[in-house]
Amino acid sequence: MKSPPLSIWAAAVFLTFVSQSVQSVGGKQCVCQLKNSERPFPMDKLDSIRTSASQCNRTISPDKMEEIDVLTLGLQRRLEQLEESVAVLEKEDDGELYGAVSLRIVELEMAEVLELMAKLNRTIRSHQQLSEATSTKLQSVMEEMQDLEEFDHMHVVKKLQENQRMKRDLANCQHELQVTPHPPTPAPGHCPQGQLFSVSGPRTYTLTQYGTSYSYGSWGKDPNPPPGKENMYWLVALTSSNVFANYVRQYSSLSTIVVGVGPTDTVIAPSNPTTNTIQGPNVVMYGDALYYGCYNTPSICRFNMTARTVTNVALPQNSGFNNKFPFGHLEAGYVYTDLDFATDESGVWVIYTSSENFGNIIISKVLTDSPPALEKTWKTSLHKRTATNTFMACGVLYATRYMDKETEEIFYSFDTVTGEERYDLKIQIKKMLTNIQSLNYNPQDRMLYMYSDAYILSYDVIFR
Repeated sequence: MKSPPLSIWAAAVFLTFVSQSVQSVGGKQCVCQLKNSERPFPMDKLDSIRTSASQCNRTISPDKMEEIDVLTLGLQRRLEQLEESVAVLEKEDDGELYGAVSLRIVELEMAEVLELMAKLNRTIRSHQQLSEATSTKLQSVMEEMQDLEEFDHMHVVKKLQENQRMKRDLANCQHELQVTPHPPTPAPGHCPQGQLFSVSGPRTYTLTQYGTSYSYGSWGKDPNPPPGKENMYWLVALTSSNVFANYVRQYSSLSTIVVGVGPTDTVIAPSNPTTNTIQGPNVVMYGDALYYGCYNTPSICRFNMTARTVTNVALPQNSGFNNKFPFGHLEAGYVYTDLDFATDESGVWVIYTSSENFGNIIISKVLTDSPPALEKTWKTSLHKRTATNTFMACGVLYATRYMDKETEEIFYSFDTVTGEERYDLKIQIKKMLTNIQSLNYNPQDRMLYMYSDAYILSYDVIFR
């Protein structure tokens, strides 16, 4: 009787012990969950069959099978000797002492023959009983093996079907993670490509070359790059206390920043922190110049990447800085996010607030000359501390708020052309990590660039 390979039994055991389901965990990833919901493979029955087979092998051994042959051969030889002794007695019987001795020898040989015959009969009966018991045991083992094979086949087939279902569920789950729920259709506006309708992705999701060392920073592409830098990506990680940075890192392509190879570092200030040091994570690059919050002053700094010079312009008096009016939510505040810079189709913007405006957001257009200058300013009714981030698209300010660890919501907009404010957008962004330290829109590729707890992500912005 040939037993199934052990690999089949192992597979059956594993497949039978678990049931499979696919679910989205926290909106971040799809997980195949295994539960002990089915009757396990009867290993005790298989062990019993193996024990019975081992006992049969020990009971019906080669020595046991040769025992009857040995007894039969011995009996045959004794009978031959007895026949010779009788022939001698008949031939040489003298009726005296010699004849009596010969007769006694024949009698002894006859006794031995009878003893051998009795032993042979007992052995034959024992073997018959053993054969019957073994036959019954083997029949039982065969029936049990058939049950196990049927059990194995049924469960393997069933698990193959469940695996196919799980693959479909996994594909559907992954598709759902990439799709942002459709918000209510916004009212018509002036943006050439339409109104911001939804955000899908992330398209990019990876740690930077720094690993998890720096949870605050910013990254993206220059929407108005000089010739030769159209495919370049930039990265600023706040390498000192999650507040300060003194250089900007550039990569030649998306693949190089994802893999973390071949960066070029451009130093802005000789140390951290000092004059011209970057303060805060909300940084943008436009026209080969980096715009950021100046160290320890309520001012806009502009760093020319080619000339490597810094110029600046002060914000209006009493503007918040040094962590007075940061973004945040109930569970966390995003330190030193008083100034938020943004780019859109028209250039560079700065978002901030002041005590005179009661902490409500102020928007100022930044002239991208050297030195920079402030152009027109708009005041909103949105308190800055109620938002987690802002960005600009088509001259419209969008603000986000924290919903939960998996979801951020674009809930507010302010149109700088019409002055219209809205608090009912409900455009959701699926997060991969809890916090978003910076968020900026690039009108060139219509992508949102996010820095989130040391990870860099990008999302498609969909207009209608």
